[in-house]
Amino acid sequence: MVPRLHMFRISIFSLQLQALFFTKFLESMAEAVFQRVFKAALSASSLQQNGSVVFTDSAHLSLVLLFKAGMSFSSLSALETEIFHYIDAHQSDFIEDLEEWVAVESDSVQPDLRTEVIRMMSLAAARLAALGATVNSVSLGSQQLLNGQHLPLPPVILGELGKDPQNLTICFYGHVDVQPAKKEDGWKTDPYTLTEINGNLYGRGATDNKGPVLAWINAVETFTALKIAMPVNFKFVIEGMEEAGSLGLEKLLEEEKQCFFSDVDYIVISDNLWLSKKKPALIYGTRGNACFSVEVEGGDKDLHSGTFGGIIHEPLTDLIALLGSLVDPTGCIQIPGIYDTVAALTDEEKKSYESIEYDIEEHKNNSGVKKFLYGTKEEILLHLWHYPSLSIHGIEGAFHEPGIKTVIPAKVTGKFSIRQVPYMDLSVVKQQVVDHLENVFAKRNSPNKLKVSMPLGAMPWIADVNDPLYKAARRAIKTVFGEDPDFIRDGSTIPIARIFQTITQKRVIMFPIGAADDGEHSQNEKISRHNYIEGTKVFAAFFLEISKLHGQSHETSSLGTSN
Repeated sequence: MVPRLHMFRISIFSLQLQALFFTKFLESMAEAVFQRVFKAALSASSLQQNGSVVFTDSAHLSLVLLFKAGMSFSSLSALETEIFHYIDAHQSDFIEDLEEWVAVESDSVQPDLRTEVIRMMSLAAARLAALGATVNSVSLGSQQLLNGQHLPLPPVILGELGKDPQNLTICFYGHVDVQPAKKEDGWKTDPYTLTEINGNLYGRGATDNKGPVLAWINAVETFTALKIAMPVNFKFVIEGMEEAGSLGLEKLLEEEKQCFFSDVDYIVISDNLWLSKKKPALIYGTRGNACFSVEVEGGDKDLHSGTFGGIIHEPLTDLIALLGSLVDPTGCIQIPGIYDTVAALTDEEKKSYESIEYDIEEHKNNSGVKKFLYGTKEEILLHLWHYPSLSIHGIEGAFHEPGIKTVIPAKVTGKFSIRQVPYMDLSVVKQQVVDHLENVFAKRNSPNKLKVSMPLGAMPWIADVNDPLYKAARRAIKTVFGEDPDFIRDGSTIPIARIFQTITQKRVIMFPIGAADDGEHSQNEKISRHNYIEGTKVFAAFFLEISKLHGQSHETSSLGTSN
């Protein structure tokens, strides 16, 4: 008796779809092997009927095993292929969008350009609305200038796209205002005309921050254009006063933390740069900044050095002695107790610096510095990220014009700052500085008056690189750029990350797409075409990766509950 053959009917369209999903898996196999298996399966089939292929048990099993072998990543790979193809095909459109945005002189520092900043906010709002997002332009009122003039603040855009309760909600922060720029400042091109030279897109705001904002929007647009279901819900916070201190933003975040931010899971900020020209990076920490003013005052007027020099305690001499007591020639801060709460350096952290791409000679050349305080990459990164630093910035009240003025100034003020690291308390740092300066001043037996103040203080920020947010970003970077990113800190202070994290109590990631040589705030600011387009892809891949991790988390949770 001939055994009965069990038949399985599979539509040709279904086979084509599964084959599409399987595309990236094929790249890791010898194509000949796949063809042999697939042909064997087809040869085992009996016939085609009405657009279907009918398979026997063995043929069906061959296909099932083949498809299952690649299903761990095949679905996403097919999706990525389609998404990346769309982005490549539309890169000219994306660059035209950036050209339009760069053309707006949205300088938030200069009052006479405030209308341009407001126009830029309108363009950004329209761009989000075109995606289908709900857009709310929130008025922040006005600011009063030093001359008493009241100037309207640009609105903050709160946008929302997607409300699927099964999806994560990712909030993106960016800004579309820029630093001042003029051709005569040393630009090779008009700063407000996007110009491509050797693959680089030059223009003010190209990398800080119009390019990254548009890259995120372009990534979202790709899903809507391809009619692909959104893997996450999106929210947007876009402002126009970041370069002028984000006036009004903190108050708005406080007001919205129980409303707009109530269902936000993660916050993404892309407003910084890689450490390298070529290797991608994710930033998980920044230093804080405590800015100090130390004032020494003598009499009520300036004095002639020929009449009073050598017989009085000169305020400027006192001030220089005070400033000179703050840091030694090796860069070590001399304020007692300042290092007490700095975290101990672990072997794990020290080892992590070994693989980070950092070219000492390149950074010397870029900065015009002949010699750094430290000779190895690891030592330099430690003192940029792990340890605090103290820098002296200037002296107010002293004669500084060309020529000679033999005067003894009556009052002088020194300016310096301490870039503090995690676990350093601002109030403690302030007291340590005051105590140290008062102690040094007392030993000088000067009758002059000393006043120490801290007009500005920003806390450091640090994140957990093992958070799913960073895992998803790392995977996305590996998919697009073909290598794992460097996990780095930023030696500067970026208050917005700390502000968002503190107020909203949401986890934050700093996810840059700009390269180290992009020249933010400088002449000839640029973003490369490669980084702009691949950055768009990496954001799209990130949406998929964070959604996938969220799904795996739910599956694990459900399994645990059922067990």
